[in-house]
Parts: sequence; C-alpha cells; structure tokens
Amino acid sequence: MPLPRPYTELLSEVLITEEQLQKRIPELGAEISRDYQGEDLLLICILRGGVMFLTDLMRHITIPHAVDFMAVSSYGAGARETSGQVRITLDLTMDIMGRDVLLVEDIVDSGNTIASVLSLLDSRQPRSLRVCSLLDKAEMRQAVVPIHYTGFQIPNKFVFGYGLDLDEYYRNLPFIGVVDPKKYTPPK
Repeated sequence: MPLPRPYTELLSEVLITEEQLQKRIPELGAEISRDYQGEDLLLICILRGGVMFLTDLMRHITIPHAVDFMAVSSYGAGARETSGQVRITLDLTMDIMGRDVLLVEDIVDSGNTIASVLSLLDSRQPRSLRVCSLLDKAEMRQAVVPIHYTGFQIPNKFVFGYGLDLDEYYRNLPFIGVVDPKKYTPPK
C-alpha cells in the first residue's frame, strides 16, 4: 500500500481554524458544565473521529463526569457516503440506566447513524440522553436528530482533520480542512 500524500496536496481550504476550534470548545464545555451541574454525567464518545474533540471538550467540563466509548460503522473503507447499515463494533462497558448521557460525536450529516445509536442507547433507559456534535451538516439531514450542543454548522463539503479522517489519515491535524475533489481519488 502506498504512503498517503501530504495533506497539503489534498486540501482546498481550511474551513475551521485551530484558533476557532480552541475558542468554541471551551464555550461548549462551559455550557455543558452549567446544564449538568449536580447530575450524574456520562460522556459517550463515538470512536474514532470523536476522540480529539472529546479530549479537548472534557478538559473544559468543570463538573465530575465519567467517559465511555462506542465504535459504530456505517461507512465502507474509503466511502464518503453512509451505507445505511449501522453496526456497533465496540459497545459500552458501563451501564447507562438512570444516568445523564451526553453522546459526543465529531460530525452529524445524514443523521441516520446517530439516530440508530440514540435508539439503542434510549432502550437502555438513561435518565437523559443528549447529543454534542462538533460539526453539524444540517443540509444533509435525512433523520430527525436533536443536537443539543453544536460546535459549528458547516456546508455540505467533504472535511477532514481534527479527528475526522481522510482514508484513516490526517486525524491529527489541528484544524478542519476541505478535501479538494479535483485532487482526491477515493481508494478502491
């Protein structure tokens, strides 16, 4: 397998800068801290894209909280569009019954994946269940999904960086960039 090209060859624009991210995430942390004061907060991160966001977000949540992880797949390798089939590839280790659950996600676009996850989690009887998404691609929405905390509304562009991958690479970038469709060819 060939090495990936430098991200600079695939980037058409920086959509959200590192500075914008590092300004907005503390604001989200303050909102969450205020809203969940005195509650039994459990953050559930959807792997892998949500990890960088979760790590920064939880540094700004000033109330006690626990963390757990789920891995969910609805994309094929190199796919840009969801397959519609949602698979739980890693389930929670904690019982969420009676807990205040905040699902931390990198991006909500069609909403189909997150709607399936919310349905599953709701069946486990949490006290409350809400969504915090770094990015909201609302114009792509197919399923009704309530997003209680949103970092940024973004247009329908193919994005990567800050946890979001491009063919499993570039999650480490400190900004969110847009893929240049003229320079990117999905793997076969």
